[in-house]
Amino acid sequence: MDEQHLRGYKGKSREVLEENQIDTWDILKISSNQGEFEGVLLPRSEYSHPNFIELKLKNNYNVGIDVLKITNIKKIGTKKASYKIPEKKFPKNKKLPNLKLLGTGGTVASRLDYTTGAVIPSFTPGELFSSVPELAEICNLETEIVFEILSENMKPEYWQELAKKVEKAANDGKDGIVIGHGTDTMGFTGAALSFMLKDLSIPVVLVGSQRSSDRPSSDAALNLINAAVVATSDLAEVVVTMLGSTQHEYGLIHRGALVRKMHSSVRHTFRTINDIPLGMVKDRKIRMFKQDYKKRSKSSETIALTNFEKKIALVNTYPGMSNEVVNFYIDKNYKGIVFAGTGLGHLNTELYKSIKSAIEQDIIVVMTLQTLHGFTGMNVYSTGRELLNIGVIPGKNLLPETAYVKLGWVLGQKNDPKEVRELFLANIASEFIEREIPIAFNYDIDNLLRDNII
Repeated sequence: MDEQHLRGYKGKSREVLEENQIDTWDILKISSNQGEFEGVLLPRSEYSHPNFIELKLKNNYNVGIDVLKITNIKKIGTKKASYKIPEKKFPKNKKLPNLKLLGTGGTVASRLDYTTGAVIPSFTPGELFSSVPELAEICNLETEIVFEILSENMKPEYWQELAKKVEKAANDGKDGIVIGHGTDTMGFTGAALSFMLKDLSIPVVLVGSQRSSDRPSSDAALNLINAAVVATSDLAEVVVTMLGSTQHEYGLIHRGALVRKMHSSVRHTFRTINDIPLGMVKDRKIRMFKQDYKKRSKSSETIALTNFEKKIALVNTYPGMSNEVVNFYIDKNYKGIVFAGTGLGHLNTELYKSIKSAIEQDIIVVMTLQTLHGFTGMNVYSTGRELLNIGVIPGKNLLPETAYVKLGWVLGQKNDPKEVRELFLANIASEFIEREIPIAFNYDIDNLLRDNII
């Protein structure tokens, strides 16, 4: 028997399907107490509920049907799925800029695995071009798969490799870089590349999607088009370009060290924190909201400074946290700890003894905020001033993950605690801002444009 026969079905669902001589990929017409359905029977995960079958409907959405509620089931055909998209050679146009697309995986380069129900990395960059032919109207595209990973598996070694790939491409004459990346850790990678790429001469644009390419509501194609447009612009910074509205009207351009994913599933999930975005891209045209960005240059040579200290920790503080937490990192010879503190940058006073001990052993300690918006204000209360006196470095407006990445990078460049502190507090990639823009906490781009604020 075919090993794919009714894969993932067991118990009552398998019994009903076998009684009706039905197999996976059969087209079914089903009447049930839940309604009338027509679609393709999909394989299921081995962990799926035994009383349900799963159909892919004509609108490309999946539906689970309780077999105990089925009143009639009829096979009307078979349609075995084939999700492989043929790769096409990208056409060349001497009048267009030359971009390089580095693929790392993530939903922008993924499809749904109907066997497990999970989103898995699948499409190569060449297949992405087949899916988004509009890219050929914007640029000449060279593609390279660097990794095929889910973004939760991203790690510093991969940041280092990406930085070296960008360095080579920039110095080989490429006009821009697009990096296809999973959204979950895109903020970490954006920050890492922002610090690692010295004298960057071209745009580096990270892009992803919240919904896979085989879904009708996917944002993958428009995000890739917008990213390609930004990669041909006069920027010379690391940025993230993702949708800015639920209506697929425009994309926003966010600095790599100031951006965060703020919702688990909505398509306009990325926000610049404490500031407004650098700009927007709509109908393949860019409008910059800020003018203090670094511009591309043919004279500068991009250098990848990739040394990174991995023995650093990012710790979210909580009521009742004990000294054992800090002592663990001391005992394990960690080089740095970033705290995401409560309020203006606080943690319970019982930890002060261990923090002082850590700093005395040349462990760098940085304070950031759980609130994300706002600045550390460690001079406001006596407890904050005490932490400053012990030697804790205020992270100002840095997001916890940006502080984590920056500290690891700084410790990869410097060893002396005084030099580490000095470099950490230097504004390297526009990660520090002078003050929070009042509208940044709850900005609405459409309203800002309407009121001529940006």
